[in-house]
Amino acid sequence: PPPPQYGIVLDAGSSHTAMFVYKWPADKENDTGVVSEHSMCDVEGPGISSYSSNPPAAGTSLVHCLNQALRDVPKEKHVGTPLYLGATAGMRLLNIANLQASDAVLSAVAATLKSYPFNFRGAKILSGEEEGVFGWVTANYLLENFIKRGWLGEWIQPQKKTLGAMDFGGASTQITFETRDTIEDPRNEVMLKLYGQAYKVYTHSFLCYGRDQVLKRLLSKLLQAESYQATIPHPCWPTGYHKRLSLSSVYDSPCTEKERPSLALNTTVTVVGTGNGSLCALHVSKLFNFTTCSFSRCSFDGIFQPEVSGNFIAFSAFFYTVDFIQTVMGRPVRLPSDLKDAAKTICATSWSELLQKAPKLEKRLSDYCAVSTFVYLLTTKGYNFNNHSFPNIAFQKKVGETSIGWALGYMLNLTNMIPAEKPSSHKSMLYNYWVILILLFVVITLMSLVTAVCLLRRSKSSTI
Repeated sequence: PPPPQYGIVLDAGSSHTAMFVYKWPADKENDTGVVSEHSMCDVEGPGISSYSSNPPAAGTSLVHCLNQALRDVPKEKHVGTPLYLGATAGMRLLNIANLQASDAVLSAVAATLKSYPFNFRGAKILSGEEEGVFGWVTANYLLENFIKRGWLGEWIQPQKKTLGAMDFGGASTQITFETRDTIEDPRNEVMLKLYGQAYKVYTHSFLCYGRDQVLKRLLSKLLQAESYQATIPHPCWPTGYHKRLSLSSVYDSPCTEKERPSLALNTTVTVVGTGNGSLCALHVSKLFNFTTCSFSRCSFDGIFQPEVSGNFIAFSAFFYTVDFIQTVMGRPVRLPSDLKDAAKTICATSWSELLQKAPKLEKRLSDYCAVSTFVYLLTTKGYNFNNHSFPNIAFQKKVGETSIGWALGYMLNLTNMIPAEKPSSHKSMLYNYWVILILLFVVITLMSLVTAVCLLRRSKSSTI
C-alpha cells in the first residue's frame, strides 16, 4: 500500500496551545473515518493571546512542538504535510481588545510556522460557530456516525443518529447538535452536506463563558459586592485557602472591563475562602441572564436554543471537571442531582483535605467548587438538560486514541477529506479477495461434508 499521509493542526486555545499530528492511509483519503491521532504535543507556557506585549515570543513558544513534528512525520513526507494553526476564544478576545496586537501575534506565529518544511496553509482565528461545528464533526466522524467501511470493504451509511457536542474551553463554551426543530435565529443554523447526507445543525458559542473567564467574572462580582475592601470572602474557595490578588489580574479582560472600578489597577486585595456551596451557587448564577428572551425558548443571555435531543459528548473542561468529581472525590455523575451534590461536597471540603486528595492538581484545586457549580448551572438551567436527558451526556476526552475537539474537524474540512457527495458504490480491492476467500471456504466446507458422508457410508457398509 502507498505510505500514509500526515496533517498537523495547532490548537491555539486561550490558556495553552496543543499540536496534533494526524495520520491516515493514502488510498482511503476521501472516503471514511480512518484518520487517527499519530501524536500530540502540549506547548509549554500560556496561550498565544497572552503574548500581546511581546508577539515574537508567541512564535518562539511553538518551536519545541514543531521540532517534535519534524521527528514524528517522516522526512520524505514533510513537504506534502499540511500545517494549520487555528486560534480560538483567547485570540477572539484579544482581537476585540487590541486588533493591532492580535494581528502582530498571528503574524509572528505564521512567520515561525513558515520557517518549517511543512506545507503551511495559514493561521487564523476561528469564529465561535466554526469551533462548535468542527468539534461536532470531529466527534461524529470518530464515532463513524457519518459513514463507515463494511466488513466486505463497501462504504455504509450507518442508520445512527449523530450526537451533540459540548466544548468548554478557557474563554468560551460551545453547544452544537442536530435538530429537526425550527431554528428561530438564523445565526445559530448551519447546514452541512457530508457524504451526500444533509444535516441541519444548531450551534452557539458563548464568549466569556470559558473556565478561566468565568473565574475572573466571578471574582469581579465578589469584589463589587464587597466594595473592593482589603479582605474579600470567597464562598467558592475552600476554607484555609487565601490569596493576594492585584485588580489588574481580574480586569485585564474584555469579559470584565465593563465592571472595572475607578481604583488603581495595581491595588491588591486578599481573597479568603469560606467554602459555602449555597452562597457560591448564588453568585455563579448571577453570571447568567435567565430572564431575557425574545424567542419561543432560550438557553440564557437571550440566545435561542431548541430542546436538546439525543446523545451528547462533552469534552475539554467538561471532562476534566467530571473526571475530578469521579476519580478524586469518588462520586458518580449520572443525574443533575449528582453533579449538584458533588459541587456542594467540593465546596465544603477544606483546602488541606483537597491537597491531601490531589496534591498534583494544586494549581487548579481551589477552583473546582466554582467550576463544578458552573457546569451544573450551565447544563441544567442553561442548556435545559433534565433527569431524562442528562444521562445521555458522555463526558469524554478521547474516542479511541484520538482527542475530541475542533482540530480534527478543522483539518478534515480544509483538506476536503469529507466529500459533500455520497461515495460511489465502489468497493475496496480487498472485496475481490473476500469473495475468493468466501468461495474457497464454501467449496472446502462442501467437500468436507461430501467426504464425511462418503466415509460414513463406507464404514456402515463395512460393518454390515
